[in-house]
Amino acid sequence: MLVLKGIFVPPGGMFLGTITDAPDFNPSADAETLYNAMKGIGSDKEAILDLVTSRSNAQRQEIIAAYKCSFGKDLIDDLKYELTGKFERLIVSLMRTPPYHDAKEIHDAVKGAGTNEKCLIEILASRNSKQMHDMVAAYKDAYGRDMEEDIITDTSGHFKKMLIVLLQGTRDESGVVDADLVEQDAKDLYAAGEEQWGTDEAKFIMILGNRSVTHLRMVFDAYEKIAEMSIEDSIKNELSGDFERLMLAVAQCIRSVPMFFAKRLYKSMKGLGTADNTLIRIMISRSETDMLDIRECFRLQYEKSLYNMIVDDTSGDYKRTLLNLCGGDDDLAGEFFPEAAQMAYKMWELSAMTKVQLRPTVRPAPNFDPAADAQALRKAMKGFGTDEDAIIDIVARRSNAQRQEIRQSFKSLLGRDLIKDLKSELSKNLERLIIGLMLTPAEFDAKMMQKAMEGAGTDEHALIEILATRSNEQIHAMNAAYRNAYKKSLEEAIQSDTSGHFCRILVSLVQGAREEGPADLERADADAQELANACNADSDDMEMKFMSILCTRSFSHLRKVFQEFVRYTNKDIEQIIKKEMSGDVKNAFYAIVRSVKNQPSYFADRLYKAMKGLGTDDRALIRIMVSRCEIDLFNIRKEFKETHDVSLHEFIQVETMIDGGVSIALCGGLWVSDYCTAV
Repeated sequence: MLVLKGIFVPPGGMFLGTITDAPDFNPSADAETLYNAMKGIGSDKEAILDLVTSRSNAQRQEIIAAYKCSFGKDLIDDLKYELTGKFERLIVSLMRTPPYHDAKEIHDAVKGAGTNEKCLIEILASRNSKQMHDMVAAYKDAYGRDMEEDIITDTSGHFKKMLIVLLQGTRDESGVVDADLVEQDAKDLYAAGEEQWGTDEAKFIMILGNRSVTHLRMVFDAYEKIAEMSIEDSIKNELSGDFERLMLAVAQCIRSVPMFFAKRLYKSMKGLGTADNTLIRIMISRSETDMLDIRECFRLQYEKSLYNMIVDDTSGDYKRTLLNLCGGDDDLAGEFFPEAAQMAYKMWELSAMTKVQLRPTVRPAPNFDPAADAQALRKAMKGFGTDEDAIIDIVARRSNAQRQEIRQSFKSLLGRDLIKDLKSELSKNLERLIIGLMLTPAEFDAKMMQKAMEGAGTDEHALIEILATRSNEQIHAMNAAYRNAYKKSLEEAIQSDTSGHFCRILVSLVQGAREEGPADLERADADAQELANACNADSDDMEMKFMSILCTRSFSHLRKVFQEFVRYTNKDIEQIIKKEMSGDVKNAFYAIVRSVKNQPSYFADRLYKAMKGLGTDDRALIRIMVSRCEIDLFNIRKEFKETHDVSLHEFIQVETMIDGGVSIALCGGLWVSDYCTAV
């Protein structure tokens, strides 16, 4: 349990809807208003949407009854006749009771040739026992069929088994927690997955499908202490396919149903096209339950409000109806609602507790022979034309240390400089990529810093990305490589090319003097108070105080600082930075915070922004892929897939003009192409 600013937050949170009972409600008058809006040529869509979205579902049922009594007609049939498209689907769905709406969504998901597994997962993972029982009864009444039998017919394997367990609606809702059973369940889950070769799926199904929400939250905390990773990461490691997605949804709903739906809403609208059925289903089903909490979780997780994302992604009467259900714009809002504050606090706690195993995509090649590779590369560049595939095949399959041996062998055996030869034979993005891979990490970072500052403009995003994410050791090596290559210090170059607080932030980071080691809990509390107090100071003092802490403390320490910051302010550090700061200073602090929270996720976001929209930032794309391929590119790809529902490999091929060979190399090398397609 968590107390924030004197507010008691129960384990389940405080759920708040945006649609409530209308005062002075008169169903007969509303029925007449709707009848008048639809009679004659055309219909008054604005009157319809304003009335329907300002009444609760229970009141809408009274309007349906009054409409039939007054006019002898079925209101839903008339709405279907008068309205069209997505607007019709939205309004008609609002007129159904929640159980019948869920029943129809499940029926639509399993009827016909294909199955909408995402719809099944969303509904069955998020509904409580009463909602499940009511939905099953509504399905039987509406379609004369048994929902369980239809799901069994349409699904298979462990995915089917977990769906059927959830469908029973037998999850313990007593709220009673047995501490001994919590520890035993945590140990059993660990033994069923991470501790052994193979996975005992039945154990995951039994525990996650039946234990109470309160119990499972405590199990997840205990599990993290045993496994040193979150239950979600273990599910990703141990399970696959629709079963993995279902179990992740269950785990996410155990932690926070509003956050689960915030993520579903984001995925329904991002990218090209909108998943309107998902958007409609969630906006309707949550409007009287927890939409305010979903909005706050959305604001916490992403860089814009749910309201503004709907504005940007929809249009017309459909948009106006969705905005009425959403209820308001949170971009200018201040403090969190309790559920979102609890989630923000918990997210930082999870970030501090979880020890992520960083996984590269490029590893040392077995049976390595640098002399043979040097000869093969020379052969690929001799004569008329260049065998680019052969070059990619060798360079992308070797670790950086092995490439340095190839460089040395090339000069020893052939008396030639490999990098100069590659520059003369290759061009454009392929040249930039291959040369980047042939440099040492320190040389490559130094070159990227120089490229960011040379010429008329400055690539501030590149400067921030590199300095905010490198370790002290990496920064020291980069400083030495920069001085060796450009005959001046990197600090001097930064001071010549930037100014003000932004310059001071970069100079602080380029010292490579960030503290290392675990969090000091007492000092973290004091740091959080100082940051909270700085929010009330003028902008210069605030930025200096943030710099003194964010640029010097260890990442482990900062996770605890940011967690306690939520306790003191009822706000998240990311939102404060975005709201109170601007320009490059805001971007620098925001990058540090994102790196502290989840560095692979930060890089996944940078990659997405490098490719989305018109044109591709090829330099950013190459810089990240080259610099992370031997550190955590596998983790980055998983974060990319989870956030954007498309693999990084596929996104590069679709969104860029880079040829297939380079695309595969960017994804980590041909020898891991099976992982590329999977992730």
